[in-house]
Amino acid sequence: MSALAVADLLGLVAFGEMLASERMAGDARLAPDLRRRVALNEMAAAEIANYRRLADRLTALGVPPEEAMAPYVEPVQAYHDSTEPRNWAEVVTKAYVGDAISDDFVREIADALGEPDRALVLDVLHDSRYADFAAAEIREAVAEDPRVAGRLSMWARRLVGEALSQAGRVAAERATLTALVARDGRVDVPGLFGRLTTAHTARMAAVGLNN
Repeated sequence: MSALAVADLLGLVAFGEMLASERMAGDARLAPDLRRRVALNEMAAAEIANYRRLADRLTALGVPPEEAMAPYVEPVQAYHDSTEPRNWAEVVTKAYVGDAISDDFVREIADALGEPDRALVLDVLHDSRYADFAAAEIREAVAEDPRVAGRLSMWARRLVGEALSQAGRVAAERATLTALVARDGRVDVPGLFGRLTTAHTARMAAVGLNN
């Protein structure tokens, strides 16, 4: 396991956590009530705490966090810029669908890490408060108005398309990351994306949305 590969993955996850904190704090303005607004701001604080853990580990490895994160700024930011939510229902669907498929992508890669880096990445991704909160919000919205399911399903398909597009870009540009998911010296990108899609389909069904 090369030190560069470890730093690359930690940088990807660190940037994701930092951006998630910014997004949650910003999306809180679309919350329909104070309870939900507070919930998002609290989760934003948890995300920045996760970022700090990853940044501290990078520093301990002798890699400046901003240097490790730099290669991912453009593709990750491009995904978020192209999928800006317009309302609360879209906010929570993006959290539930878009963030989850990104986390699945990272988990596939993180399995190849040695300790303590593997445990750190998986522990950060294990924090499912935002996903659980978002799933409950989607189910409530669909229960109140079943017509919402169709609109959110279309939004989710767009999110996944954009997420897989940017994941493919990262995989193509960062050979150190794709090497982590190699099996017998070969990177099975179609197989990887197939597993991501299967997990996404089950996730959609769990909240009453159509794939």
